[in-house]
Amino acid sequence: MYHFTLTVAKLVVRLFGKVEVKNKHLLPENEGYIVTCTHRGWLEIVILGICVPKPIHFMAKKELFENKIIEWFLRKINAFPVDRENPSPSTIKQPVKLLKSREIVGIFPSGTRTAEDVPLKRGAVTIGNLSSAPIVPELYVGSRTLIELRKMKKATILFGKLIYVKTNSKEGLATFTELLNKKTLELESQIER
Repeated sequence: MYHFTLTVAKLVVRLFGKVEVKNKHLLPENEGYIVTCTHRGWLEIVILGICVPKPIHFMAKKELFENKIIEWFLRKINAFPVDRENPSPSTIKQPVKLLKSREIVGIFPSGTRTAEDVPLKRGAVTIGNLSSAPIVPELYVGSRTLIELRKMKKATILFGKLIYVKTNSKEGLATFTELLNKKTLELESQIER
């Protein structure tokens, strides 16, 4: 189902506009990794799925899984639920297991879809630390809907340099979270140039 949905998404996106991918060479080829998404709109998720060469397992808020039909679809495209208010050990366990199996996990460090800059949560950094998998910061600039994409004709995905997290303290996790935020903001300045 993931590949079928991706094929349809590619056709639709190509009909509506153009996607530019920058720094794709930074994506690891032989190991699992976390791609952190800015999550400014639903179209970013679709375009990110198109641009990354392997399937992405997205962490998604549990509220999206309350409808049985939507839940079925989300699970078929590799999404899994996360309780953002009360994260349990399984919140960490599932992505760590995927990463150790050389899979790709998509995480929204802001915790919600927003166009504003908000403080990042520590989930991506914690999972990176426990799995020893690198984090790839990602920045999406462009349309939030297909209609906007048709008008603008172009969306850009920019990947940043890998971040490896290694720490034994909460303070260290906070420092790496700040580093991830800084690296994401640097990507924004690269786009502006």
